[in-house]
Formats: sequence, structure tokens, C-alpha cells
Amino acid sequence: MNTTYSFKIYNSTASLPLEWNSLAAENIFLTREYLEVLENSCPVNMICHFIGIFEEEKLSGIALTQFLFAEKLESFGERDQCLKTSVRNFAFKNFASHVLFVGNNMLTGQNAFSFAKNVQLSKAVKTLHKAINQLKKDLKASGKKVHITSIKDFTPEEIKPLQAEFKNNYTFSTQPNMIFEINKNWKTDQDYIDALSKKYRDQYKRARKKSEGIVKRKMSLSDIKQYEDVIYDLYFHVAKNAPFNTFFLARNHFSFFKEVMKDNFLFYGYFLDEKLIGFNTLIKNGSIMDTYFLGYDENLQREKMLYLNMLYDMIAYSINQGFSTIVFARTALEIKSSVGAKPLKMYGLITHSNTLINHNIAKLFQYLEPKTEWQERNPFK
Repeated sequence: MNTTYSFKIYNSTASLPLEWNSLAAENIFLTREYLEVLENSCPVNMICHFIGIFEEEKLSGIALTQFLFAEKLESFGERDQCLKTSVRNFAFKNFASHVLFVGNNMLTGQNAFSFAKNVQLSKAVKTLHKAINQLKKDLKASGKKVHITSIKDFTPEEIKPLQAEFKNNYTFSTQPNMIFEINKNWKTDQDYIDALSKKYRDQYKRARKKSEGIVKRKMSLSDIKQYEDVIYDLYFHVAKNAPFNTFFLARNHFSFFKEVMKDNFLFYGYFLDEKLIGFNTLIKNGSIMDTYFLGYDENLQREKMLYLNMLYDMIAYSINQGFSTIVFARTALEIKSSVGAKPLKMYGLITHSNTLINHNIAKLFQYLEPKTEWQERNPFK
């Protein structure tokens, strides 16, 4: 029997099919509610689209795309002031400033699409490919030519069906996703501390001692709104000093997130003498805990080892609440490794609209993606 597959592109969550969430049951980042957060409080240089894939009349697949246009971006990251950074920024502005991500550039992991269990995978992926090409035509017709198309983030097994369909794409690998697997025998955070080797138990004690005087507070929606400007300043300082950036969050992002996602979104503030000096955020995704954005006062972060203490707090909460895994995502690989996270290599596909550039995409990619040298640690006995 020759089943017909088709697609539909949606510009707003209000127009999504009623059964959308049935295909997002295993991933909160594809649910209508999360996509509503994206739609209403996404970065100023981002436009989101949602794709439905149909088998005959039945919804059999859902996908997220994010179109980023860099001309509204003040900075691509200011930490590395050197010639290579200048070359990279020039290349980005002139050859890669309009990027269509199939997936979520604000997260790490496979948050691009979800298909029904009984779907014909090759046909579904082929239909997704057609939908992406149509979306690029639609964007071009509205005066927004796509330079680069990227599909991200996949494990070696997950990428194979995509490689078979997207043949002219370059397969790339960036910084790994840092994954913390919680030992099934750990019932409390003390079990985690006991499992550390002496060197890393001493690191834990030193960090906790440094944090004396800091009060950690779970913040409600009204709290987040009250401190919105301070929160944004703390976030922006960290984001701006990252090696490379393609977006900055909207000022109301965290309050809108809390309003829509409620208890699935956790926001913790760190106070010193009643002043908010840092925050971190967590998202409950089934049995997985996803870490999200954070911010801190740079001077106090060093003095109080604030970032390391945040990592320990995230681990403690996740163990005590019975989660199986913590997704620590990219960046700060070595410090995340020092608390027990392991690197998981992730892959994506990338193609450029210019044939000549696409032929040399591997070289261009080296400029767009800064290399990170780091040493993996093993903190356990």
C-alpha cells in the first residue's frame, strides 16, 4: 500500500492541530505550551515555525524550526578579542547571518522533531526535507534569504536516517552535550558526596564553605517579575562574555516561561545581603532534568565559587527528587566534568545556499564554531 505523506507549516501555536501534544509526550520541548513560550518571548532575532507531517489525514510527525537573522544582534560574543574572532565575525555577518535551524538552538539535544511510533521513517524524513525547502522558499519570498540550514543535535544512531536523505549536507560535530547519569543507588545528595574521591570531596567542601552567607531562594512568578531587570542584567553579562553567540533572550523570557510552564520550570535566585547576585533555571522533562540559562555577578562568582555551587545544587535537587539524568548541555565542559558529567558527542547537518561555499563548508564551519580545548575529569572513587 502506497501511503501518502504531506506537510503543513504553521506560523503560530494557536493554529497547531489539537492532537499536537500527543506526539510530544516524551519531550516537553516540543509541546504546544513550550512552543508558546518560544513564540511569545523568543530572542529578537528569531522567528519560529512549526511543521506538521501527515500520513494521509493523520498527524504523524511534528517539528520545530528557528530562523535566526544576525543583523539585530549587537554582539557575537566578546570574550576572545583576537584576529580569529574578527575573521569569524566577518564570515558570520557576510555568509552566515541568516540561519535556519531545524531544532532548537537554545537547547542541546534532539529537540528538532518527533514522529509517531508506527511512522515510515524514511518517508517522514523525506517529507520533512520537502517542508524545509518550502519554508526556505517562503522566507525568501518575504525578503529573508536563508544562507545556512542546520539540523541539530543527534547521537550517531539518530543522525543516520537524516544523512541518508540530506545527502548534500556536511555532517559536523560541535562541543559535546554534558550528561550526568544519576546512580540508581543514590537516594539523597549525601550519597553523591560519599561517592566522590577525596580530591573532589575536598573541592565540594571548599565550594560550600566559600558560599557561606549566600541564601538560595526558589522564586515564584511574582518574584521573577519583581527582579526582571536585575535578572536580565545578570543573564546578559554571562551571555555577552561567552565565546560565541547567535541570540540574546527577550527581557520577559523567564517570567513568561514560568507563567506558562508553571512547576515544570524552576527558578532559583542566589542572594547576598538581600541583593540578587545570581540565578539558575531548571526544566523538568519527564525523568530528565534539563539545565537552562543562568546568570551571575562575575566578581562574586569567583569569590564565592557561585557557578560550581549552582552545579552542586542542581545535582542535589535532581537526586532528591528522583530524576534519572541531568542534561548540563554545552559550555564550561571541564567544570561540569569535575562534578561528574560525561561528554556525549552530538552531530548535526549543515548546508549553505551558495554552491561554492557549500563545497567548502567544512572550512567555513571551523571559523563559525570555536574549538574548545578541555580535560575530562573523573570525580568518583
